[in-house]
Amino acid sequence: MHGYLSSKEAFAAQVSYFSRFFRVTAIDFLGFGGSRALTSAFSVEDYAAWLKEKMRALGLIKPHVIAHSFGCRVAVKAAAGSVDTFDKIVLTGPAGVILKRGVSYRCKVGLYRFVKKFAPKFAERRFGSVEYRSLSPIMKESYKKIVNEDLRACAAQVQNKVLIIEGKEDTVTPKKEAEAYLTCFSRGEIRMIEGGHFAFAENPVSFNLITEEFFYG
Repeated sequence: MHGYLSSKEAFAAQVSYFSRFFRVTAIDFLGFGGSRALTSAFSVEDYAAWLKEKMRALGLIKPHVIAHSFGCRVAVKAAAGSVDTFDKIVLTGPAGVILKRGVSYRCKVGLYRFVKKFAPKFAERRFGSVEYRSLSPIMKESYKKIVNEDLRACAAQVQNKVLIIEGKEDTVTPKKEAEAYLTCFSRGEIRMIEGGHFAFAENPVSFNLITEEFFYG
């Protein structure tokens, strides 16, 4: 389950490796890769419902899961309160935790809201991440729904075994966010490997071996 603005191809090394042992299914979430565009702004809950329907259509019954970044949000939401949705879950570069934001961030948000009142088009061009500014209007609305939801309450309802594999150099979803997630899972553990936010692609041998051990353990 890929990250935001990514696609199933990001997991090429995992698909190739795990296809030797498992049936492997990699999907493109709506709005990404080869999937169709969104016609309404999806929340994480919407993506989780869409995923469950897709799993039923594909005949996937309680599969192991590997999820990255945004995909982790969907995995956590889908698994919350139901041990039968997935078997074991691997989260890498997990997004979904909102830690206390500093004064600088709050000032930027305040300035954006002020400027938007008088020059909304300029505010949209000037503020926000490059990722956000590249999105269509519907995707922007979806993005805001997604990134403003803290999923720690959902994580506390996940009963599955969860392994977080975190890149030591990940600055997008850093270690402190992964550790905040970890405290919520009743059956969670964490492993650190070399690499950044895409450590699973940068260091696939270590990632795949750790994941294989977890799945078979």
